[in-house]
Amino acid sequence: MDKGSRKFFRQRLEHMIEELRSGIVTGKYAAGDFLPSESDLEGMYGLSNQSVRKGLDVLVQERLIEKIPRIGNKVTEKPEKPHTVIRFGYHSTMENDAGVRGLLDRFHALYPHIQVQTVALPTSGYVPFVLEQLQTGLLDVVTVNEMNVRELMAQGAADLLQPCDIHPDTYPFLMPLLPPMNPPVVQPLLFSPVIICYNKDHLEECALPEPHSGWTWPELLDYAVQLARPGVRFGFYFNMFMRNRWPIFLLQNGVVFQRDGEGRYVVDDDKLIASLEVGKQLLGMADAFPIALSASDTDAEDLFRDGQVSMIMTTYFGLNELKRANVTYDIAPLPQFDSFRTMLVLIGAAVNRQSAHREEALLLAEFMSGYETQQHIRKNTMSIPANRRAAEWRGEESGYRPSRYGMYREIVPSYRTVGDLQLSYLQLSRMQRDVKLYWTGLLNAYDFCRRVEQTLTEAGQGLQPMMPTK
Repeated sequence: MDKGSRKFFRQRLEHMIEELRSGIVTGKYAAGDFLPSESDLEGMYGLSNQSVRKGLDVLVQERLIEKIPRIGNKVTEKPEKPHTVIRFGYHSTMENDAGVRGLLDRFHALYPHIQVQTVALPTSGYVPFVLEQLQTGLLDVVTVNEMNVRELMAQGAADLLQPCDIHPDTYPFLMPLLPPMNPPVVQPLLFSPVIICYNKDHLEECALPEPHSGWTWPELLDYAVQLARPGVRFGFYFNMFMRNRWPIFLLQNGVVFQRDGEGRYVVDDDKLIASLEVGKQLLGMADAFPIALSASDTDAEDLFRDGQVSMIMTTYFGLNELKRANVTYDIAPLPQFDSFRTMLVLIGAAVNRQSAHREEALLLAEFMSGYETQQHIRKNTMSIPANRRAAEWRGEESGYRPSRYGMYREIVPSYRTVGDLQLSYLQLSRMQRDVKLYWTGLLNAYDFCRRVEQTLTEAGQGLQPMMPTK
């Protein structure tokens, strides 16, 4: 991640707040103690003085500290020790996707005898870290996506997760998209298809009609060229090498990876090469597609928010980055390729079966999937709740929402997941390197296909074939 990005500084600020809050709750800082000075906090967390003060203001609002002018920040009182403490691990994006901090405040109000401590989970090495934390009992509840669950299953760790009762209002089409487990062990919370987001003013300026549900990749590439303004803006952008971006081209062309009788992978050369043609074309459109910026997951939303790109491939989660954008935008389904398909990103909560506080952990998972919580997410974010009643709530919106927000209901038959490729995460990661070499011209089509076969075979040794989504 770019260490100069707003997202990076926000994560460090949240880390400071969480550590200070935890220190007060656990008694590290007793009532009457003073926190480290603001200048010390700047050095400890690599933040500016303004950011440190912003974080301390959060603790003041929570009545954990009081600011004494020219003296320091004093702990007001030691909170009453909770009866039970459970540890909740979630990816940093969940604060933006669901407003987790506010949700936990609501949970504490409902269950004052339960204190939830949050655990920051790494962006890379997510599953190995979660696996270790589950095995050692250091996590009671954790958020996982569909691919995380597949990785845990591949490592024989699915039995670490507690079976759960799926909320009856959960969209019925979500469960078949998770790896088949009976009984289920993941409570769906949020989901999003990968979509196109476009600047309506830019399209109007170029006299281009807004995209329809049946548009194609050649049409999008044509739009990108017409929308581009050298030195001003690009026509289209997305981070090509995200796990839920480049494999979409494979899914849309019906590519499935299977082994022969000897356990080796054999690919359909024509189908594989055809599926990657759009990516290769994009790399050759320097004025319309800024490939040099593919360094951060949030680059697309940042450029779009600043009016420097007209169309982006993103998710409903990504729309949360546009809350303060001064642009008028709407959304459309992905263009069609061989078939009308898009990738679904599904986030759920799982409970550690070995948790010492399993009952309280299940309460938190049930709270996160309940109607009131899910409705709060629907009202305050762009994310789609898994709870159907909450997702389809109708009322006065708190801010701008694209007119086609409800489009996700119309394209349910197009939903696919990485699991449909029948590859493990390791195989997908290794293959991604081969795709880069092909797209940049360092491998010709024939050598690329042979290399993919070798890569998948070597990375798949000892692995059971992946089950596709139903």
